Amino acid sequence: MATHDIVDTAVAAGSFKTLAAALGAADLVDTLKGAGPFTVFAPTDDAFAKLPAGTVESLLKPENKDKLKAVLLLHVVAGSVMAADVVKLHEAKTAGGSSVKISTEGGVKVGTSKGMSNVTKTDIAASNGVIHVIDAVILPE
Repeated sequence: MATHDIVDTAVAAGSFKTLAAALGAADLVDTLKGAGPFTVFAPTDDAFAKLPAGTVESLLKPENKDKLKAVLLLHVVAGSVMAADVVKLHEAKTAGGSSVKISTEGGVKVGTSKGMSNVTKTDIAASNGVIHVIDAVILPE
């Protein structure tokens, strides 16, 4: 059984510094340290770096908190959905109330009409859910 929650597990991995900063700016740290369980499609620092120049900096500004929160909640699904179950789905309802598409063509992908992210690592256990690593940030439609 994992002893660290989703936030601490991501921080300890070292490749989710931008995600951790964004969760803090959006006041979502306490939520993702909560009981859950949660499934988080976690974009790496490299995934955030693929966004157009200035996007991350803009989203981290206090006046864009709601927009940032909407983007981040696209990456969170209620429940602990392991990879074996993710591949059986065509879409998933996110914590923000919208849905993300799931595809298994050419590898497992998750995203919206704005673009799909490749799932690059799966089933990283946390005490309050599971993390699947993705290579691009999921953007709202």
